[in-house]
Amino acid sequence: MNILISNDDGILARGLAVLGEVCGALGQVTVVAPDREQSGTSHSLTLHRPVRATRRPDGAFQVDGTPTDCVLLAIGALMPDKPDFVISGINHGQNMGEDVFYSGTVAAAMEGLVAGVPSIAVSYAGSDLDVLGTHKEGLRRLLQRIVAVQDFPEETLLNINLPAIPGDEVKGVKVTHLGSRVFSEEIALMKDPWGKEIYWIGGGRITWTGDADSDFRATSDGYISVTPLHMDMTNYSLIEVVRKWFPSD
Repeated sequence: MNILISNDDGILARGLAVLGEVCGALGQVTVVAPDREQSGTSHSLTLHRPVRATRRPDGAFQVDGTPTDCVLLAIGALMPDKPDFVISGINHGQNMGEDVFYSGTVAAAMEGLVAGVPSIAVSYAGSDLDVLGTHKEGLRRLLQRIVAVQDFPEETLLNINLPAIPGDEVKGVKVTHLGSRVFSEEIALMKDPWGKEIYWIGGGRITWTGDADSDFRATSDGYISVTPLHMDMTNYSLIEVVRKWFPSD
């Protein structure tokens, strides 16, 4: 089995190293990741300048572009054969709720879907990266079960979030839906050295909400959250309603 791994925290991120070790037990691993942190880049592409892919001494490729660039280049130019799976992560921080629209980690997995490759995004809902390393065995067992699935659903990726607790304290796995998060005071007004107003986006306080089957609640309760995400964002239940807004002549 050939596995392509990427991320948005950069080629030197500890989460990528952990994922590489885990996936190395499942098959042949190719690493193509950004040369620097690309958090929050979503599904952006680098279109207005050339992109460089540099081979590192360990065989991995570092790309001076976005996570989407990395997967696009890997499948279209760098790998001799199409991978069997694209696995993105392990992100340093959760990707739940509305995060999936901003996340470069999820976008890298989504680009795998665009290329017709089954894809998985993995994130760690904590900040202590020493604890992240304790999830290796549990994540290996989980991924092993996923990659063994026959007829992996088309146009669907699995968004996995590991709880912020040691791996041996994880209670199990829950299949979930997206929760919701609200940022408060996320825009800070500041002044540059010349006294001109500038804005810094990020920080502030985050409030999470979700019922018992949400990703947020699962990780808060000590479970690994697995959320199927569909590439087709059409709200099919509203198609007929919207059609009535535009009656034919």
